[in-house]
Amino acid sequence: MNLKKANFAQKKAKDFNILTRLYQYYALYILFLPIFATFFYKFKIKRNKNLENKPYIIAPNHISYMDVFIVNYAVSRPLAYMAKQELFKTDTFAKRWVTRNILRLGGFAVNREKVGLSTIKTVKEVFKAKYNLCIFPQGGIRKNRVIENINGGFIYFAKSNKIDILPVALSGLENYNWKFFKKQVVNINVGEPISWELEENEIIKRWCEQIARLTGYENRN
Repeated sequence: MNLKKANFAQKKAKDFNILTRLYQYYALYILFLPIFATFFYKFKIKRNKNLENKPYIIAPNHISYMDVFIVNYAVSRPLAYMAKQELFKTDTFAKRWVTRNILRLGGFAVNREKVGLSTIKTVKEVFKAKYNLCIFPQGGIRKNRVIENINGGFIYFAKSNKIDILPVALSGLENYNWKFFKKQVVNINVGEPISWELEENEIIKRWCEQIARLTGYENRN
């Protein structure tokens, strides 16, 4: 792929394929978990065994750069990720390496100030490929243990594609741990689906309530 000419917001259903899923497995089970679960963290996951066999918009709170891997581990489903466009840089070798790996993991760009048509079309392609879409309603990383200032973009995509929302609550990674074998506990709780048919305010209310209850964070929304 010619990164300099690429539209990082635009992907087709064929781009979310078995190779994407294999790369996600490779990144998670060969790289991430063997290192972090062995030396630094203990991941405690409470999965929801009653989920329907259909796509969801996976909507976690956002506390670290590891969240993408943790959510993938928790839901055990093929995921595509909506990532802020600022992450897609090509001016240095290191930034091109990061961009390529975000794309391989199923990531695509979004302008958080004004969502473009390419992003809207890509979301439809994600569900056409029978993938789930991961969006962080808080936007950026929030380490203050407070639920507030929720971006309603995830609701737009839920309603426009008639897809229910699945909250995922993350806690324990507000601070990173680099002490070998002194494992820091990270809790991941998969919540109950929220219907896309509800009013926007009600969806935000239910999402905030679930995340606050499952993390113990303060809900200021």
